Amino acid sequence: NRWECIQTLKGHICCVNSVAWNSQGTLLASGSLDNTIKIWNTTTWKCIQTLKKHTNSVISVAWNSNGTLLASGSDYCSIKIWDSKTWRCIQTLDEHSGYVGYVVWNLNGTLLASGSWDKTIKIWDSNTWTCIQTLEGHTGFVRSVMWNSNETLLASGSDDKTIKIWDTKSWEYIQTLEGHSDRVSSVAWNSQGIKLVSGSCDQTIKIWK
Repeated sequence: NRWECIQTLKGHICCVNSVAWNSQGTLLASGSLDNTIKIWNTTTWKCIQTLKKHTNSVISVAWNSNGTLLASGSDYCSIKIWDSKTWRCIQTLDEHSGYVGYVVWNLNGTLLASGSWDKTIKIWDSNTWTCIQTLEGHTGFVRSVMWNSNETLLASGSDDKTIKIWDTKSWEYIQTLEGHSDRVSSVAWNSQGIKLVSGSCDQTIKIWK
């Protein structure tokens, strides 16, 4: 079958930085340079809500596994947590000192990881909304963060041209992967959590094991 565009969603007035489906596939979230997040119904493709609490660009959006919460990272150094029943912002996490370029939940939604231009990764407990760990080691902006499938490892890609692998029990980095000649903009694990792929501005993709 040929791939075709089945819908074009319009409503943002500036660049769309991030999009994410909820786990049920019924809602789509989009974050934009216009400082807003839009929630789209995937049956009607209508915008059902515009979330406006951010005062600067929204760089990243991510749903938790059951779709009850949406996290959004902003270039105002903050993360906002949204309740998908009321669409109210229930928490603002503001301990980063640089743009929050990436947010990602663990599988059961108990932890949220955030990567920032302050060169750190923060781990947040969703029961208390406190930062339980700050991971330091990168010397450049952290562009991407990802848990492996069994959540024993966390990978982060950075403008320092490296990927770091973190042990999620000790929160120590166990290895630095070097080989890219420009910033690492994206990292992703395979389904078994034993292979890692990285995309870089050096125009290459590397597979690590």
